[in-house]
Amino acid sequence: MMKYNICFVRRGDEILLLNRDRAPWMGCWNGVGGKLESNEAPRDSMIRELYEETNIRDKDCRLTFKGLVTWTSEGKNLGGMYLYLAEVPEDYIYETPMKTEEGILDWKSTQWILNAGNAGIAANIPKSLGLILNDPNCYEHHCTYKNGKLLQHTSVEISSMVETNEEIRAELFKKYLEEQVRY
Repeated sequence: MMKYNICFVRRGDEILLLNRDRAPWMGCWNGVGGKLESNEAPRDSMIRELYEETNIRDKDCRLTFKGLVTWTSEGKNLGGMYLYLAEVPEDYIYETPMKTEEGILDWKSTQWILNAGNAGIAANIPKSLGLILNDPNCYEHHCTYKNGKLLQHTSVEISSMVETNEEIRAELFKKYLEEQVRY
């Protein structure tokens, strides 16, 4: 189920976001990340993706596992992502905007990201960013979509062991497998 990862890079009150050139979330600002390779551990995948998409090395940041982002669309479970926060020092020099293969990278203030009138940010981010940035615990941020629109977002505290323990992860995902059987 967990094929992807996402990371929010924090520098003081700014988050490095990617305005994506392709689906999903094409044209919207989102975190950086990608797909886990075969037999790749979630953290190793995130370190690789962070470097590939931003050139930021894990030695330049503090990478923290923050939980999962899962989603259901049209009543079917479609998957999820491992969620990370990478914190760089406030004086970390990283010039933006920067065009990449994936889109445009730029620093955005948390105030800008959380502005209720902001239609350019991936819909689930304003619902979960406060917990990602300010709560030391891990959460599953579950999003329910219909016709491409976010209908519901729930955040439930989970064990940080979900990152590395297959048994704990499998137990967490049982509810989604049971939901799929009903459809």
